[in-house]
Amino acid sequence: MSALDTIHHQISRGAPLPQIDPFARIDPSVALPADIVVKSGAYLPAGLTLEGGCHIGPNAAFIDGRPSVVRRGVWVGANATIHAGLTLGAHCVVRPGSVVGRSVPPGAIVDGNPAAIVGYVNANRAAARAHQSEAPKALAGVEATPVKGVTVHHFPIIPDMRGHLTVGEFESQIPFSPKRYFMVFGVPNRESRGEHAHLTCHEFLICARGDCSVVADDGTNKIEVLLDAPNKGIHLPALTWRVQYKHSPDAILLVFASELYDAADYIREYDDFLTAVRPASVAGQLV
Repeated sequence: MSALDTIHHQISRGAPLPQIDPFARIDPSVALPADIVVKSGAYLPAGLTLEGGCHIGPNAAFIDGRPSVVRRGVWVGANATIHAGLTLGAHCVVRPGSVVGRSVPPGAIVDGNPAAIVGYVNANRAAARAHQSEAPKALAGVEATPVKGVTVHHFPIIPDMRGHLTVGEFESQIPFSPKRYFMVFGVPNRESRGEHAHLTCHEFLICARGDCSVVADDGTNKIEVLLDAPNKGIHLPALTWRVQYKHSPDAILLVFASELYDAADYIREYDDFLTAVRPASVAGQLV
C-alpha cells in the first residue's frame, strides 16, 4: 500500500492521520503509521520500514540503497543522515546533524559525525541511592538502585606505601560465588558492549583500570552507573538488560559470572527481554 493509499484508508476508517509536511519527500512505497511525524525536507526512500510513534525531523535523510528499519518511537533530529541498511532500535534518539553509519541499539542516544552513543533514554545517572542504614552490617557500602536487584558496591581501600589494596568477599559482600571470569579491554570509545540479558546468570562488574559506564535496565527502570575506581562494582542479577559503553582508552573491565558460559542463557533482543520481564499488555513499550 502506498503512502497515499494508507492515508485514504485511514480517512475512510476515521483513524488519526500521520503528520506529514507537504515538503517532505517520501517514496510512494513507504507505509506511514498513523502516529508518525515527518517534517519539511525529510527524505524517506523506497524500502524504508517505519513503525509507529516516530518523529523524523526537518531535512533528515535516509540514504538510498539497502532497506533500513526504524523501530517504534524513534526520534530523528533535523539534518541527520542515516546510511542505508541500518536499524534504528526502538525509542532511540538521533541528535540533529548526526551522521549514522551503524545500527543504533534500542533506547540509545547518538550524536556526531560519525555518530556515537552518548547516552541512553531515561537512564538516570543519579539514581543509585545509599541505604546503608537499612542493610545488614555485612553489606555496608552497598547502594540500592531503582533497578530490580541491581546494587552498587564500594569496597575498602587499604593504603600502603608499597601499593594500595582493595578487597571484596563473595557471598558475604558479593551475592554469589563465581564460576568464571572474563576481562574486556581495548574497546574503542564509540563502541558499546553487552546489549543482552541472562536468564539465570548473575554478573559482577569492576573496572579494574580506567573507567566505563554501565546501563542497567529491568524493563521498567533504568540507571547509568560510572565505574571509575577499582574498589567500585555493580551487581547485575539475572533478567537485567545491560550495556557497557564510554570506555576510557585504558579501561579494563573485570566481570565475574555465577555460571559457566551457556549460549542458551542469553537474551540478545531487547523485545524478547521485555516479553520475559513484563506483562503482555506492556511488553511492547520501552520506558
